[in-house]
Amino acid sequence: MADSSALTPPAADRPVYVVGGGPGGLAVAHTLRARGIRAVVLEKSDRVGASWRGHYDRLHLHTTRRLSALPGLAMPRRFGRWVSRDNVVRYLEKYAEHHELEIVTGVEVSRIDRAPDGGWLLHATGGRELTGAAVVVATGYNHTPRLPDWPGRESYAGTFLHASAYRNPEPFAGRDVLVVGVGNTGAEIAVDLVEGGASRVRLAVRTAPHLVRRSTAGWAAQYSGVLVRRLPVGLVDRLSRPMARLSVPDLSAQGLPRPETGLYSRVREGAIPVQDVGLIDAVRAGRVEVVAAVDGFDDGKVSLADGTLTEPDAVIAATGYVRALEGLVGHLGVLDARGRPVTHGGRTSAEAPGLYFTGFTNPISGMLRELARDAEKIAKAVAKESGDRVSRLPVT
Repeated sequence: MADSSALTPPAADRPVYVVGGGPGGLAVAHTLRARGIRAVVLEKSDRVGASWRGHYDRLHLHTTRRLSALPGLAMPRRFGRWVSRDNVVRYLEKYAEHHELEIVTGVEVSRIDRAPDGGWLLHATGGRELTGAAVVVATGYNHTPRLPDWPGRESYAGTFLHASAYRNPEPFAGRDVLVVGVGNTGAEIAVDLVEGGASRVRLAVRTAPHLVRRSTAGWAAQYSGVLVRRLPVGLVDRLSRPMARLSVPDLSAQGLPRPETGLYSRVREGAIPVQDVGLIDAVRAGRVEVVAAVDGFDDGKVSLADGTLTEPDAVIAATGYVRALEGLVGHLGVLDARGRPVTHGGRTSAEAPGLYFTGFTNPISGMLRELARDAEKIAKAVAKESGDRVSRLPVT
């Protein structure tokens, strides 16, 4: 990896800057390099795959190994069908090495502006100003932990942490734990706590999710996601209902009724189905208790939406993340009302030609699969649109 002091290119040398050294950024850097375009990855941490390194220990991909590889390098068969967190990190390290990517670590980009000559000006740590022919923002879907502004939270004296700080159940053995939020992260942490010896595990749910089996008779849920991704939303909603009844038991009595809103309608709203890695059995057996959503804290106790007050030893907030793009590009008119890029992949907005985004959607067909596809589209678009303005790699 390059030294962070060697960042400023000659005026005529305009690389494509890729902001973020996760799977999306690395995939784009390779596809650009494969087209002879110089791409420089700027990563704020000291290693690639920083967000993956910070995930909880038991995490495995919910997508298959074959459909999770990035362009130009398959994932090894020895990683198994459902690749572990540690093996994802190993793969990303190998990917950067295998493709000889130009990566500069320890550099955080704080703002992106149009350059006077039509390129892009990046403001980075140490007062650096870097000029690129194009920019790809790949800072990640799970960027900044989101915590609701619960009233009275400062009165709670127990252990409180966001799910991003959870690693394993060891610190919670023998303790009463409340997990807030029933996305894939909250569901898996709840199961992890049960299996790791927590004395009691409750899961606070505001809106019951769609539950799907990760695999049924060898057929991965991801395969279905790929097949239906471009079908009409209403049709997918109708098709998914009988499949859910056949594969997932009714958990209404345990507090998880089947959602009234269709599965794909919820996906389009940003709510990905929860893939079962043990939650269904744990809820049916009463080892994970489903309770009402958290409304706040009252004199050190947790106040639930049904009026119940409870006093767990620990609260783990699996309440999601925000993209945190406002400071970086919010002034360019490229974000919607929820702070998400209005374009992604190979498309750019009319207000910001040459500014690309990848990894800010959460597709039903699998994040890594779509990152790989978007990388190819971005490289094709950059090669077409940037022309002579982009720095080319020497022919070897």
